[in-house]
Formats: sequence, C-alpha cells, structure tokens
Amino acid sequence: MSNRLASIANLRAWARRRDEIALSRSRVVVFVLVLTASLLVIGLGATLSASSASGIIQEADRLAVFRRQLQWVVVGLSAMVIMAMVPYTWYRKIAPYALGLSFAGLVVTLMVGVRRGGANRWLEFGDLTVQVSEFSKLAVIVFLAAVLARRRDRLDEARQWMGPMVFAVGGTCTLIVWQPDLGTAIIVAGAAGVMTIAAGVPFRYIAGIGATGLAVIGYATYSLEYRRQRFLCFLDPLSDPSDACFQLIQSLIALGSGHWLGVGLGASRSRWAYLPNPYTDFIFTIIGEETGFVGAIALLAALAGLSLVGVWVAYRTSDMFARLLASGIAAWLGVQSLVNVGGAVGAIPVTGLALPLVSVGGSAMLVAMAGVGILVNVARNAPHVPEPAPERRTR
Repeated sequence: MSNRLASIANLRAWARRRDEIALSRSRVVVFVLVLTASLLVIGLGATLSASSASGIIQEADRLAVFRRQLQWVVVGLSAMVIMAMVPYTWYRKIAPYALGLSFAGLVVTLMVGVRRGGANRWLEFGDLTVQVSEFSKLAVIVFLAAVLARRRDRLDEARQWMGPMVFAVGGTCTLIVWQPDLGTAIIVAGAAGVMTIAAGVPFRYIAGIGATGLAVIGYATYSLEYRRQRFLCFLDPLSDPSDACFQLIQSLIALGSGHWLGVGLGASRSRWAYLPNPYTDFIFTIIGEETGFVGAIALLAALAGLSLVGVWVAYRTSDMFARLLASGIAAWLGVQSLVNVGGAVGAIPVTGLALPLVSVGGSAMLVAMAGVGILVNVARNAPHVPEPAPERRTR
C-alpha cells in the first residue's frame, strides 16, 4: 500500500513538473514577443521622425519611407508566424538547399546587382529591392547548426566538421566581402563562432579559427581606402571632419544634444540633412537625440533582452540542433546590435549595418522577423532538459 501511495505521489510530482515546463515555455514566448513588439514600435516611431525630412526633400511626402517600412513590418510578422509554426526539425532538412540558394543569390548579385554608393549588394525586381546577404545570415546559421548537430560526437576530429564550416562560412563571407560589405561578413563569422562554442568544439580549434578571422578582418580593413579611412576616424574623429569622419562627428553631436531626456519626440535637428542615413545606419543616434540617455538605455535593454532570452532558450533545450539554432540567432542579433550601436557612438569603426528590428530596410526586417519566429519555434517545441517520468511500481 505504501509503495502504491509513493508511486502516485511521484506521478503527481512529475505531472506538476511537466505543467511547470509548459508554463515556462509560455512565459519565454511571451517575453520574446513583448520585446520584439517593443523594438518594432520604437523602430517605427523613430522611422516616422528620422525619415520625414528626407521624405519631404526627396519625395514631397514625409510619410513615404514610413509607409514602406510599415508594409515590411507586416510582411515580417507573417514570416515570423510561419517560421514559428513549421516544425523546427524541417529546417534541418532544407539546410543544404537554403545555403545553395544563398550562394546562388550572392553570385547573381555580384554579376547583375544594383550598384549604390560604391557597393553591389542589391537585386532589383521591378519596384522590389532585395539584399541577398541578409538572407545568407540565416542560411549559414541553419546549415552550420545541422552540420554541428549531426557530428556532435566527432567534434574532436576537425576533419569531420571543418570542411563544411569553411565552405559555408568562408564561402559566404568571401562573396559578401567582394560586394563589398565587410560588416555583414563579420556578423556571419561572429554568429558561426558563437555556434562552435555552443556546440562544444575544443578550444584549440576555436582559438585557431578566431585568430584566422581577426587576421582576415585586419587585411580586409586595410585593403580598401574607405575602410582605412573609417578605421582612422575611429582612432581620431577629427582627422577628417568634413569628409570621412563627417558621419561619426554628426552622430556624436546629435547624441550629445540629447542629454538625459532628449530634445523631444519628432524634434530631431540632425535629420535635416546634417546626419547621413538617419533612419538606417544611424537610427540609434536619432533615438538618442530625441529621447536622451534614458531612451537609448531602454532601447539597448530591449535589444540585450532579446539576445539573452535566445541564450536562455538554447541553454534549456536538450536538442543540439535546436540549441545551435537559438545560439546562432541570439549571436546574430546581439553582435549586429553591438556593431551598429558601437559605430554610432564611436566605440568601433562605422560599418553601415542596420539595427535589427529597428532600422529601415525591407530585407533586413524580413529576415530578422523570420529569425525571431525560429526562436519562438524552438522555445515552444524543442525538448527541455530530460525530465524522466518515475516508474510506476507494481506489487
């Protein structure tokens, strides 16, 4: 009798634990969605303000850029829902095809893409402009997650995984750097590096890959004149205030004018042709100018929260593929946020990257929302750390 009572108590405890896990999943999903919604609202509000001046000057419509961005947010929400509903194991099956399409798109971009501002990064289909390198970020993350998960028992042998990794990451980064777009290549490489750490790759390999990556970045930085100029401006913003360092100086002036509480929503002065790219590369500057230090810190907290919850999702799952997916997406969003904000405040050289879920950009918004959808998918459906049910004793 006592054994039967103990067995029933154990079953009830296991059922309570199962319900707690389900509740925990729901809370994580809600947290991700609240943070994402907050960033979208902040981004749309900043876009409305930052783009109004250029809209009036260029298109005689202060809402032109805002309308286009709002349309992409709606499309992105649809992509997020789809990516959250499809079983995440399906991404493992399509990983090679996604990477192949990414390579093909990058090659076509180099051959027939639209050239703007000295870069060949876009494909045009009528009124639709697509930046393929944005999709490459997600393709590489999915492919690398599939490879490392499949070979997780052989990570001590570099030949088991190094080849596919060099092919995927090295090939993608090379094609992107040729556009040229060093910033996006750094994001791809950074996400891949975090994924190797999450997979448990031995440190000696990680150190070698990291040293090689830094050497390549150093060479790429000094291989083109404009990159050298940006690096010199990072070291001394006053070295060329009227040309190469103009963006950084104007960004620092705008941020400084924001003080603690900002100049007021919609009251930015730098958007009036003082700050180049105010609603793309430097949208953080506009937010800091209008909402001050307090608003800038709140934005950084939301961005950091989204990345940290991705790390938490990765930590809580026992499925290696799901863990690597969440790790890669969290690293991508987090590193790109740091690079964008770091460039705006002069902490690192300016790279021209968008602020995820905030900056204007159709392809960037669509892919970032798709990444959030995958993160929600993993949080909802990936198995937790095993919690075996107690065995029922029989007399």
